[in-house]
Amino acid sequence: MSSDSAARLVAELTAHRWTIAVAESLTGGLLAARFVSVPGASATFTGGVVAYATELKASVLGVDRGLLAARGAVDPAVARQMAEGVRRVCEVAGRPAELGLATTGVAGPDWQDGHPPGTVHLGIASPRGIRSVSLELAGDRPTIREQTVARAVEEALTELAEWRAASAEYRS
Repeated sequence: MSSDSAARLVAELTAHRWTIAVAESLTGGLLAARFVSVPGASATFTGGVVAYATELKASVLGVDRGLLAARGAVDPAVARQMAEGVRRVCEVAGRPAELGLATTGVAGPDWQDGHPPGTVHLGIASPRGIRSVSLELAGDRPTIREQTVARAVEEALTELAEWRAASAEYRS
């Protein structure tokens, strides 16, 4: 992912006074690192949780234990719950982050929970709602992780654009 996308996202979030928090599994902190590499990110990036272990997804982020037991960590519903959970976990002064992003999946080289490498689910949570995006990526472990970060940033930009469009509709 180009740092331009991350810089654009930080600038847009800052301009709209939105904050962002991330919950990461397969990216292991790479997404948070991408944000904090942008000068001025502290105006909008509240923090993140690297919940690599499945148990942390439940105990820290509030992902339903029954869901994890039934489907495993590589699931779109898990990604959605992670994204919503990190908004709350990374609240500042009683204010949850407006945007929560989550990554879960399989970077490889081995299969996990019956899923091949490249199976990725992104969670996106905002005041507009919660959604997930499922991806089937190709490449080695570093490539899959990098593609996941790039797509997560693009989805965050999309969410912000859709929020702005919806807000403009309500003002009309």
